[in-house]
Amino acid sequence: MTGTGTSTDLSPAAGTGIRLTAPAPGWSIAADVVVVGSGVAGLTAALRCAAAGRRTVVVTKARLDDGSTRWAQGGIAAALGDGDTPEQHLADTLVAGAGLCDENAVRTLVTEGPDAVHRLIGTGARFDTAPGSDEIALTREGGHHRRRIAHAGGDATGAEISRALVEAVRTAGLRIIENALVLDLLTDAEGRTAGVTLHVMGEGQHDGVGAVHAPAVVLATGGMGQVFSATTNPAVSTGDGVALALRAGAEVSDLEFVQFHPTVLYLGPEAEGQQPLISEAVRGEGAHLVDADGTRFMVGRHELAELAPRDIVAKEIMRRAHEQGVEHMYLDGRHFGAQMWETRFPTILAACRSHGLDPVTEPIPVAPAAHYASGGVRTDLRGRTTVPGLYACGEVACTGVHGANRLASNSLLEGLVFAERIAADIAATPAPQPAASGAPGAPADGARTAPQTAPSAPRTTLPLLAPETRTAVQRIMAAGAGVLRSAESLARAAAELDRLQREATVVGGPSGRGEPAGAAATGSAAGRADRKAPEPGVDAWEATNLLCVARVLVAAAQRRAETRGCHWREDHPDRDDVSWRRHFRITLDADRALTLHTTETAEFPPTATS
Repeated sequence: MTGTGTSTDLSPAAGTGIRLTAPAPGWSIAADVVVVGSGVAGLTAALRCAAAGRRTVVVTKARLDDGSTRWAQGGIAAALGDGDTPEQHLADTLVAGAGLCDENAVRTLVTEGPDAVHRLIGTGARFDTAPGSDEIALTREGGHHRRRIAHAGGDATGAEISRALVEAVRTAGLRIIENALVLDLLTDAEGRTAGVTLHVMGEGQHDGVGAVHAPAVVLATGGMGQVFSATTNPAVSTGDGVALALRAGAEVSDLEFVQFHPTVLYLGPEAEGQQPLISEAVRGEGAHLVDADGTRFMVGRHELAELAPRDIVAKEIMRRAHEQGVEHMYLDGRHFGAQMWETRFPTILAACRSHGLDPVTEPIPVAPAAHYASGGVRTDLRGRTTVPGLYACGEVACTGVHGANRLASNSLLEGLVFAERIAADIAATPAPQPAASGAPGAPADGARTAPQTAPSAPRTTLPLLAPETRTAVQRIMAAGAGVLRSAESLARAAAELDRLQREATVVGGPSGRGEPAGAAATGSAAGRADRKAPEPGVDAWEATNLLCVARVLVAAAQRRAETRGCHWREDHPDRDDVSWRRHFRITLDADRALTLHTTETAEFPPTATS
């Protein structure tokens, strides 16, 4: 399944020649930059590129204001308060990252972060202030030794940031393509980025499959939380950016480090899809984690108790639940009183009450759920990937900031800081000559409508999974690669995922019955071939992308035979710095096998475009 080796440098990406099965583009437009995603990272990059005079197109999978950023409850972390310094923020981030942070990337984040937040305020974002003061009110969250979390609307920080950026983008008059799923990267004969293909889902100026031709593409597509059955991520978080990058020949890293938020509202063992998040800020304000007997089990387990880094809290919740033979623990904030719940956490209060729970009078049942991908498409400090002209920022990227476990509220800051750096890099590049879009669907300036890098490169159409297979992938991952992992569970998951991929190569496509992990394949190959192949469409493309990222995650988790950060191996419970204080660099081969290289140290080597 995977090749192995070590290396310290990377030659330019050759591409895989693989593309999703999709109709040929029926329309095309030209730009200097296409930004895919409308969260804090994507919209910041778009605004800065447009301000530098680059024709910028924003592509977003839903509506412009539906990016993942708006779901962020806790806030944005930066050394803004008296007595706090970037060095202290750096120290907390390095501890949370469990030895795998790129210190240069973290230092960039924490030193440029405060000014980036002030520029965000200049864009129009309004943060909560201390009573009787114009100073930003700062709170604490897990892993932070100081109050450095700026929030808005109590627990609606992401919504306010999204509002401000969306308003700024609309005011600037940027071209926007909404309800559009990005499909594949376009490259020219030299292997440089030349735009993307995308499918507009029946609304807006365009319809169906088309192309945006541009010499710079910024991936800001968010996460891949939908690869698990229970997640805090919206339904659109299906790993599309990571899957596209892999098909284009880019490197991905650290996908085994999926952060499971420790306090997600527990809705029962059969609950699937997006689950309500109970922000870490609730613990930051003094709520206690307790078991059914009311015992605070985090006391004595870590110096910060309930405010320990998220991986530690998630593990302790799971340990206590296993000890007691139950499915969840409780978060007790009854001592806050009604007024604090209503003013500080109105969104969370409403979510709980909508499910028949009242945190004012009863503890909240909580359990870990997939929340944030610390890894993604590998970049340098300017957001450049291993494919020339392709950039990545936000959750889809692996900048090296998060290491093995993201520090709470660093994600919004990372998206902000590295989006600005990408825009600066693009602005510093000589302005491209206008691309001619030509006839509908015609490539611009020699760009090809399939992800390949040379006239002789083969083009492989990737068989699609049936839409129903999405459930099978999610259940396989929840059972085998969730909070608790082992060689046995991961081997089972890998076998089941490989089965789904094999079935997709049969003419009729995979069975798509949504079997849980461990279920045997049903029917003969001939019988499966008799079934109708999945039609190209959003559901099939998303299921295919989920399978792609799931295979990478499991392959990396199998290889990492240790427990580090949010990667917890029951069969290897200790951290092993001698063998595993290093990263995996994973690429997709033309035959859809994965090749995995291990870095020599915890430092990332330069990207080919650095």
